[in-house]
Amino acid sequence: MGEYAHLYVEAAKLTLTLGVIGIIFSLGIGLACSLIQYYKIPFLKRIVSVYIELSRNTPLLVQLFFLYFGLPKIGVMISSEGCAIIGLSFLGGSYMAEAFRSGLEAIEESQMESGLAIGLSHSQVMRYVIFPQALSISVPALCANVIFLIKETSVFSAVALADLMYVAKDLIGLYYQTDEALLMLVIAYLILLLPISLAAAWLERRLRYAGFGN
Repeated sequence: MGEYAHLYVEAAKLTLTLGVIGIIFSLGIGLACSLIQYYKIPFLKRIVSVYIELSRNTPLLVQLFFLYFGLPKIGVMISSEGCAIIGLSFLGGSYMAEAFRSGLEAIEESQMESGLAIGLSHSQVMRYVIFPQALSISVPALCANVIFLIKETSVFSAVALADLMYVAKDLIGLYYQTDEALLMLVIAYLILLLPISLAAAWLERRLRYAGFGN
């Protein structure tokens, strides 16, 4: 286990890098989709609804297969890293959109009306009044989605990426040391996810003490 620990370290770096990039894009996509839903923009709202249903009801593995094996059939070539980031962003964006939407819808409409009544523009009310409160309410769901997406990176090995799962399966195939390889895999994911879980719990407590959320 000590001899091959460095392989898990390198795989963890790749997993975390792709995961973080995918999560950042997911947050951007989710925020944009939630604002479209909040303002009920007619045509775009329907597109967002279709996207959310499609993304949430298809496994990430299927999405990766479509990107990596399906698109080349029509001449679109995407690298393994690109497929991983696009797939994770596509999946995560829908979950983040629902998290942001739940936060925005929890804010009473009277706050928007009050802000407009004192002379603020729609964008100012959203920026200074609505969104900060909505974000604090959405934090638990957002943190849960981050952990979920990091765990979903375990399927990246299907598109020839040397992530943690790939390394574990490779060592099992070479040396048949199944217990040791899987134990190292569990430890690696714990090292990645436990700090995120603890940070999320700390952030939720801070928001409650500050008077946000329930």
